Amino acid sequence: MAKNNLITVYCFGEEIGRLGFDENRGASFFQYNEAFLQTGKYQRLFPLIITRIKQTQVFDKYNNDTFRGLPPMIADSLPDLFGNIIFKIWIESADRNAGKISVLEQLTYVGSRGMGALEYRPSKLVSSDDTIDIDEITEVVRRVLDQKGQVSAPQLDHASLLNIFKIGTSAGGMRPKILVSEHKTQGTIIAGDVIVDDNYNHYLVKLGIDDDVKYSRELVEYSYYLAATRNGIEMTESKMIENKHFATLRFDRVAGKKKHVLTATGITGFDYTEPKVSAYENLFELLVYLKCPHKDVEQMFRRMVFNLVFANHDDHLKNHSFLYDEEQDEWGLAPAYDVTYSLNPELNIKTKSRALSVNGKRTEIGIEDVKVIAQKYTIKNYKGVIEEVQESTLYWKKVASEVGIPDTIRDSIFKNFALFV
Repeated sequence: MAKNNLITVYCFGEEIGRLGFDENRGASFFQYNEAFLQTGKYQRLFPLIITRIKQTQVFDKYNNDTFRGLPPMIADSLPDLFGNIIFKIWIESADRNAGKISVLEQLTYVGSRGMGALEYRPSKLVSSDDTIDIDEITEVVRRVLDQKGQVSAPQLDHASLLNIFKIGTSAGGMRPKILVSEHKTQGTIIAGDVIVDDNYNHYLVKLGIDDDVKYSRELVEYSYYLAATRNGIEMTESKMIENKHFATLRFDRVAGKKKHVLTATGITGFDYTEPKVSAYENLFELLVYLKCPHKDVEQMFRRMVFNLVFANHDDHLKNHSFLYDEEQDEWGLAPAYDVTYSLNPELNIKTKSRALSVNGKRTEIGIEDVKVIAQKYTIKNYKGVIEEVQESTLYWKKVASEVGIPDTIRDSIFKNFALFV
């Protein structure tokens, strides 16, 4: 661990400041690098919570499972459920107790391999020379996720876990996913979190390795991607790999450069698991506060309507992100992601409370509730947007059949779509 229990935070090659953590208090403290402050660069890098001053700032109200005592924008860099599973097994394979690894140590393991542009040092170095066998990766991940399996199986050796670690722990969320980089001309695939190079397309790949369901969650997400982009929802280019794995281009790697990205939770400190702050209105207010262009407000409205109509109930605050333009020192709405059917179609669930409320409601949201949002944030022709999205449900039904989603699953999902009168 770093001397004095401190790590250094970098962004765009600049030393931004130092981060410390008090285990006894469950509190963190951050101090800007005074030389960085004097440059005047990136004034809006952290638009909320961290103040741009040279004095040490203490953060003692974020000691929960979401932030783990860190400033929210730093906590954004930590892996979520699946990444933590891989991290734990990788640590234990090296004969270390994962329970004794501090949150700062975990950040140093993330190092320069995290999502977005923030980097943490010291970090353990991993080689970028290893190529990836996606079948081997898939099999190891399958074994990791299989609660009945033995983690001491020969396939879970240190080398394989290192490969999984350097891919898996940088990607958050609950679904098994890896980061890979595909050479644009040669087609070779390498670990996706150790190189930033315009010769590669950088993908986040969701692995289709489920044995517990009779349909492909990845194909469902792909069908939603096709319907969403047809509706003018901005998403990065995505594709299916061998009709099993859903691959989407990363928007935090553009033209061989890292892009600074924060989730709505990371910017605001709103805990995405807390209903009292989980509202679409808070996303619209954040767009206004960040002075994003009105087209971003209109885009958010379209995404809200799509999620309502297409029964994406898992549209929580960490599933909405913002991109920083370091040249203009401006923020804008990032492309949409994790847009999919969030219920279990095999159970034929009809209603479920939404992650984000609309006009104070999480169920039985109607056109009048949507109208309130449209009028408050000056959305022109909101009825036209609703009509476009609703009409596309028939397009989705056609696409779902074409990509191979079973008819029973397709019909179960379709019956749960919300059609406003």
